[in-house]
Amino acid sequence: MAIEFTKENFDSEVSHGLCLIDFWAEWCGPCKMIAPTIDELAKEYTGKVKVGKVNVDNEMELAERFGVMSIPTIVIMKDGQEVKRFVGVQPKAVLVSMLDSLL
Repeated sequence: MAIEFTKENFDSEVSHGLCLIDFWAEWCGPCKMIAPTIDELAKEYTGKVKVGKVNVDNEMELAERFGVMSIPTIVIMKDGQEVKRFVGVQPKAVLVSMLDSLL
């Protein structure tokens, strides 16, 4: 299951290793479409990639910090630095390919 990132735990959670962060909202249709993919990635990459979600309605500060203008936005970070960003629903294969290339 994906971790719920908040401003309280975000920096400590993403500071080391590979992380996939899904910026989403409850009311967002495309976010609901990609949610099962995010959960699958969380299971498949357990111990290799930290997969988490940021609810932009609850964590506006994080959304602003990352300049998230559209959701879903998926940010991939390595050791606390953003390395890739996807906006909109992405096929699972695209995300898997990106994660695998960074591992």
